[in-house]
Amino acid sequence: MGIAINARNWWALRRQDMAMASKPFRLATPSSSAQLTAKQCSHDGVKAGAKAAAIAFVASAIPVMMGARAIPWAKANLNYVAQAHIISLVSGAAYFIVADKTILASARKNSFEELASNGEPSS
Repeated sequence: MGIAINARNWWALRRQDMAMASKPFRLATPSSSAQLTAKQCSHDGVKAGAKAAAIAFVASAIPVMMGARAIPWAKANLNYVAQAHIISLVSGAAYFIVADKTILASARKNSFEELASNGEPSS
């Protein structure tokens, strides 16, 4: 009986701890101008990433498809699924790399502008 009571007490304490941990914390909400700036930064990143993905799609599709028809090794080993996989990987990588760099550049620019508006010298 002692083990069951100890287990029950242990579970009761654990349940209390988990209930305390699940209570939401009050987080400071950003101002509407900060939200608009963040939304604009992400929108710019999406647009730049989509442009880069389109360019990368064309730039990778032409050599992959031509190579799969002209090069004997590629003709034997690269079926349509492999060709599509190569092209989509290149396009996806271009999208995420360019979108990430654009968003980080916008955030950096905005943080320097905020420092300048507060009167602090930027380094």
